[in-house]
Amino acid sequence: MSEHHEVVVIGAGISGIAAAIKLREAGVDDVVILEKAETYGGTWRANTYPGCACDVPSGLYSFSFAPHSDWSRLYGTQPEILAYVDGVARDHGLEEVTRFGVEVTGARWEADHWRITTSDATEGGELTARFVVAAAGPWNEPRVPDLPGLEEFPGAVWHSARWDHDYDLTGKRVAVIGTGASAVQFVPEIQQQVAGLHLFQRTAHWVLPKIDHAVPGIEKWALRRVPFMHAGLKRTEYAAMEVVGAAFHRPKPLMHALQKVGEAYLRAVVRDRELREKLTPSYLLGCKRLLFSNDYLQSLTKPNVAVHATGVAEVRGSTVVGTDGSSADVDAIILGTGFHILDMPVADLVRGADGRTLAEHWDGSPEAYLGTVVSGFPNAFVVLGPSLGTGHSSAFAIAESQVAFLVDAVTAARREGWGALDVRPEVQAAYVDEVQAALAGTAYNASSCHSYYVDANGRNSFSWPWSTGELVRRVSRFEPADFTITTNQPVEVSA
Repeated sequence: MSEHHEVVVIGAGISGIAAAIKLREAGVDDVVILEKAETYGGTWRANTYPGCACDVPSGLYSFSFAPHSDWSRLYGTQPEILAYVDGVARDHGLEEVTRFGVEVTGARWEADHWRITTSDATEGGELTARFVVAAAGPWNEPRVPDLPGLEEFPGAVWHSARWDHDYDLTGKRVAVIGTGASAVQFVPEIQQQVAGLHLFQRTAHWVLPKIDHAVPGIEKWALRRVPFMHAGLKRTEYAAMEVVGAAFHRPKPLMHALQKVGEAYLRAVVRDRELREKLTPSYLLGCKRLLFSNDYLQSLTKPNVAVHATGVAEVRGSTVVGTDGSSADVDAIILGTGFHILDMPVADLVRGADGRTLAEHWDGSPEAYLGTVVSGFPNAFVVLGPSLGTGHSSAFAIAESQVAFLVDAVTAARREGWGALDVRPEVQAAYVDEVQAALAGTAYNASSCHSYYVDANGRNSFSWPWSTGELVRRVSRFEPADFTITTNQPVEVSA
């Protein structure tokens, strides 16, 4: 017989850690975390590129049940975020329930349980579970472009999320493909090392100044010792970010006013008119992810940097060739090309009650009730799932809201003797329609740009159209009436 557990959590990033801690606190002792890497951290373990840091103020970037105030900067850096996340997991005893180096290769619903296959040779690499929590997250798998000639490139090639720290960039000619959130952070760092940096920019991005600074010792002391100071800082940062969130929802006049800040910043930093034209977006601020930096635009004005305002057509030997015919001979290529956000690899692994995968159900447009449960996939939860991206607030708030939902669902099932919980298809459909209707007119859905918010079918399957407070209120609430609940036979629960 296969090894059986009450709950299997896939992934040991912030969402998987939160799920395991809160389930165990609620009395669900039989929890196992499967993590393909060798330590905790998720995206903060994977992304170690130079300059990697948070783009949400540090006061908002911690678990509510494990507040952290000892940040070195207003925006925490990757090493300290990773240390914090890893420390929380270990302080809560998760080492005893985590299996590192175990990759999930498949999960299938079988009448009243999940059968999970893994890369682990123990027990034939198979185990079963009553509940599954998919906590792999959308920033898990790097997106590598299918460029002709890339595999034959004679130099070094890597994605920003798989940084090659053994390769010395000093004096090298380097091509950077992609200009998103990762590139904005690592480009200024490597620009100071390389002989020449060729930035291939398919689309210009709005970049806003980052109100960041090192946290002085006296402030750290006060945050630790002065009553309510840490909570007060968190409330202040939350209010500031919610103003930004309001701009997404009301582009006129709020986002248009914020765009003026971006325009002024670009004019002040980039004096060369030709370069400034290359770096000026043609779409409304907020249509793509907001980028913050105090040195990215500045680094592009340096004499060893060339901005190619074009996508890449091919790699021909040691030459990167743009779609406009421009080219650059380089020693190394760094891909800042993002992640499989809406086509998460885990969706190809999980099969529901009808035998089809999550990806087949979605058919290019991911959807889940409250971003957390999918009709036809009983007793399964997706953390940081579809339509929960806010563009301005902390992933911790989102993950903790979903964890509150799933903990309530699991504990209610255990208490009431329920067998399977499957969200009603009409409930899910009504919710998806409500979200899509609310997204109309927001900056997320501006018609003038294409972003990773938009799926293969042209629908925004990423963004949350309301405030963070509304997200926490709605997503945290488990309502049994929204589900078909079975024991040995269907049990109807009235509203």
